[in-house]
Amino acid sequence: MSETKIGLSENITAVIAYFFGLISGLIFLIIEKENMFVRFHAAQSTVLTVAVIILSFVVSIIALIPVIGWIIAILSMFVYLAVFVLWIFLMYKSFTGEMYRLPFIADFADKLESAF
Repeated sequence: MSETKIGLSENITAVIAYFFGLISGLIFLIIEKENMFVRFHAAQSTVLTVAVIILSFVVSIIALIPVIGWIIAILSMFVYLAVFVLWIFLMYKSFTGEMYRLPFIADFADKLESAF
């Protein structure tokens, strides 16, 4: 494992990129220019967080619809639980040094990573 610009090992830095979501993801994308492992995880964390924010916004609008919205709102709790488990899983994978790529999200992360 190599060190990053902030002086931590790359796996710890990648975990922190997931831990604070959008904020830490963007910070590490801006700060870390050389370590591709950290940059990828920071970009994937950022894209995943934005996707969850969009999902939350859509669910909150649908939840306003009587009956159907209530059912969707209740089902969304299971989706948010799955997102939490995914978040823990991604932190574990980055801690163990694996560059785990989420389907669809990782493609957007690659584009974001190259944009910074």
